[in-house]
Amino acid sequence: MAPTFELFLCGVFGLVAGSLSGFLGIGGGALLAPLLVFTLGIEQHRAQGISLAALLPPVGLPAVLAYKKSGVRILVPLVVALACSFAVGGFAGAWLAHRIPSRELRWSFAAFLLLAAINAAFSRAPDVDRPDAGGPRNVSRIHAPSPWLGLPIGLVAGVMSGMLGIGGGLVAMPLLRKAARLTRLEATATTLAMMLPPIGLPAVLVYAKEQGGLPWRLLLAVVLGFAVGGGFGARLSGRMNERLATYVYAVVIALMAILLVVRE
Repeated sequence: MAPTFELFLCGVFGLVAGSLSGFLGIGGGALLAPLLVFTLGIEQHRAQGISLAALLPPVGLPAVLAYKKSGVRILVPLVVALACSFAVGGFAGAWLAHRIPSRELRWSFAAFLLLAAINAAFSRAPDVDRPDAGGPRNVSRIHAPSPWLGLPIGLVAGVMSGMLGIGGGLVAMPLLRKAARLTRLEATATTLAMMLPPIGLPAVLVYAKEQGGLPWRLLLAVVLGFAVGGGFGARLSGRMNERLATYVYAVVIALMAILLVVRE
């Protein structure tokens, strides 16, 4: 495949991942790695390193600003706790990933995505501050979860992110909704805010060392596309019905799992 076309595809992948990240809060890594493996034939470890490195710049900033402008609350102490423990977990997960063969790692990634899709599809956590959720408006704003909840949530998300090359939102989102009782929009904005600092840097350094470097030109194309798509996805998220958004989330990550399996 021509290098120019590879750059174009990576830009498109970044745009799609950024849009869905802003829309669903899943970080983008759950989409980028499977797309890179399936379309460009990139080895699983290398694809995961690329997806993690692409999320180091604050590519989610347009999405976070869009949520902030629309009035979605972002609890800064919780975000700080999430980010600190995520960085530690990410390093451990990246080290573990390189002790797992590529084929087994790819199948583990696919299995994790399918489980996440099933969990999302059967989730019953309502958004109590949205009129379409059947609950009173602004009830969630009374509830302020303890920032300490961010430490175990961030640690688990970091380990899974480093091991599978996902952005962390795929793990943090459901945990924030169930354990911290945040609404979908709050959990999405919180996970995107968590990923604004370069919390994946320890994991990326492990991947770069183990892989003998990363393709920085491809990374730049992904980053540019991701930044453009993030703000668009965030604006769309607040306009979609809660159940429909959840089903879109489940379908998208299930499709990514299928891509990884088909690649076999």
